[in-house]
Amino acid sequence: MATDDRPRCGWVPRHKDFYVTYHDTEWGTPVRDDRLMFEFLTLEAFQAGLSWEIILKKRENFRKAFAGFDPQKVADFDEARIQILLEDAGIIRNQLKIRATVNNARCFLEVAAEHGTFCDYFWSFTDGKPLVNQWKTLAEIPTSTPLSDEIARDLKRRGFKFLGTTVMYAHMQAVGMVNDHEVGCFRHSELVDV
Repeated sequence: MATDDRPRCGWVPRHKDFYVTYHDTEWGTPVRDDRLMFEFLTLEAFQAGLSWEIILKKRENFRKAFAGFDPQKVADFDEARIQILLEDAGIIRNQLKIRATVNNARCFLEVAAEHGTFCDYFWSFTDGKPLVNQWKTLAEIPTSTPLSDEIARDLKRRGFKFLGTTVMYAHMQAVGMVNDHEVGCFRHSELVDV
């Protein structure tokens, strides 16, 4: 349970420590590390159609199952490894999403090779800077934007799967490309100048 009175975003259940910790330390913090970027891309793809709570609770299992989210290792997963993942009750055993993750790792590496790092590619859409929004309430925050449409289209063109515009906007929020903390949340001002 949140042990302080700091104001937080409306989506944070204060009685769930793991949610509070995720909000206070990770969500919306700009990610410049390719391994962590791949982790968030993978988790967001698995979250499609499910609650983020399910994903957060299984996050450590996902890390173990997907080789610490090392894109090079995941790109090398063969059919035998995929079959092992399909039997792993610790993760979401969705065959399409598991296969998409292996595919996405391969695409991720291609983009990284082309641009220096995947993060260089991703952040090029905003000239390397987070977009700071001024939402007052959770109801104001969109589920997609023209920019998430553009990025999702480009990723699809590059062969990525399960990363449509809604998933992409959630990813943009998670990795700090957009600061969508509500203006009354203590994290909004902390992240304005990062």
